[in-house]
Amino acid sequence: MATEARGRASGSGRIARNTAIFSLLTGLSRIMGLGREVVASSYFGTSGAFSAFTVAFQVPNLVRSLFADVALSAAFVPVFTELLEKGSKRDAYRLASTFVVLIIAALTSVCVFFVLVAPWIMPPLTPGDDFSPELDRLMVGLSQVLFPIVLLLGLNGLLVGILNAYDHFTIPALSPLVWNVVIIAVLVVLRPYFDGPDQLYAYAIGVLAGTLVQLVMCVPVLRKLEFAFEWNGISFRDERVKQVLALMLPITLSLGLINFNLFINSVLGATVSEAVPRAIDAAFRLYMLPQGMFSVAVATVLFPALARLATRRDIDGLRKLTGTGTRQICLLLIPAAACTLVLSEPITRLVYERGAFGPASTEIVAEALFWFSFSLPFAGVNLLLTRTFFSLQRPWLPTGLGAATLLVNLVVALVLVGPFGIGGIVVATAVASAAMTAGQAYYLRRELGGRLEGGETLRAVVRMLLAAVALGTVAYLVWLGLDEALGRSLPAQIVAVGGGLVGGIAAYVAVVVALRVPEVQQIRELVASRRPRSG
Repeated sequence: MATEARGRASGSGRIARNTAIFSLLTGLSRIMGLGREVVASSYFGTSGAFSAFTVAFQVPNLVRSLFADVALSAAFVPVFTELLEKGSKRDAYRLASTFVVLIIAALTSVCVFFVLVAPWIMPPLTPGDDFSPELDRLMVGLSQVLFPIVLLLGLNGLLVGILNAYDHFTIPALSPLVWNVVIIAVLVVLRPYFDGPDQLYAYAIGVLAGTLVQLVMCVPVLRKLEFAFEWNGISFRDERVKQVLALMLPITLSLGLINFNLFINSVLGATVSEAVPRAIDAAFRLYMLPQGMFSVAVATVLFPALARLATRRDIDGLRKLTGTGTRQICLLLIPAAACTLVLSEPITRLVYERGAFGPASTEIVAEALFWFSFSLPFAGVNLLLTRTFFSLQRPWLPTGLGAATLLVNLVVALVLVGPFGIGGIVVATAVASAAMTAGQAYYLRRELGGRLEGGETLRAVVRMLLAAVALGTVAYLVWLGLDEALGRSLPAQIVAVGGGLVGGIAAYVAVVVALRVPEVQQIRELVASRRPRSG
């Protein structure tokens, strides 16, 4: 019993440590990604040309979500982990080798096809009258440069899945940081070699170069883990290959449907004005900063642990880990949502407003960020619940729910875009995210024996919301006082926005501690356990 308890404690400590490391590195990556957006926005603002780049990038990104990267990794990890758990290392290595061959063959064909047909499939994606033939031609050319990232991300998804199965998360979390650094460097160096709107080709080339570097970074770590590809005896008829592909189909559809939401936003935004697709994307980058730091980190680190529990049919452990992960995500994302809700305009002004990005751009991006705030906790919880279904190898349920919520997103957006413009489009995303959370929780509860720790989660979330009200009130009042006293210079904005955020977070921490939210106590115990003991 003591040994088992020590094992559980060790496992919990490892998960907590991995989550902390992944969160830190992912946070740095998101900050660097925001820096990339700041540099690009200072060059291109919310121009029609930048909106053309936005759509050109989203199409291969959508194809990537359907055929590669996260979808492949999510389908591959449970099967690969199961083989490792059973001690079948050579079979696991052979499975990985088979998928390398499959990915190269399939995704090369996909890339070539899309590059050839881009002149016909891209222009209809910008139905607004504001998009000129010149912008459409630019969008086609940029998409052709960007499509090869689908192949690179497919291979990267497989390698990241292998690393995650070995509980290695450092390089997968660090590589996006390097990706952003490479893009910024290439953009700054190559931009002067292009004229006018064609300067965005420097951005597209940077994305391609950064993606290649990201892939290469995984290779040395595989060698350190003593992983070796097993090329002898690979067979596309292997039952485990069929198992991964069978899992990948619904996972592909599920993740692809989720990514369709942002794509729908851009297409509908083009009917409002040429600036709106870029404005939504700029707000989305701010929204993704806390999302990536917290929910993506928690869901990614917990996924292999969830897969192991599912393999052992430990339903109680699976339920507890999912419930704890859900509350941890809420503890972190509810205050993040409160911050972006009350400080959407000053945050947008501080981050973006310089160069070609003026007050008019700030206004529409801040409006989008305000409405994105409502979907932040729901989107974070959805990531974890979806991966719990994947670990159970029941991916069709979130896929069906994803299709339903995509329809909800489209209908609500179509109804609201006319009267409310960019705000109506983003509200639809929040409504769809909330519907997805409710649907996943309902069906996952049935999968886990009729319980999902819903009562504990609801009580904790109510206390977090009360703390978030205190956060929002304090953050806004502190910012307002400092803003009026100091003015709008860059140092003054940093002090005002930073002071508001610090004051608000302090208020949130004080309230959740006073209300004894259990997840706060878990964090305090973790910190205490890391302190060196005297004597």
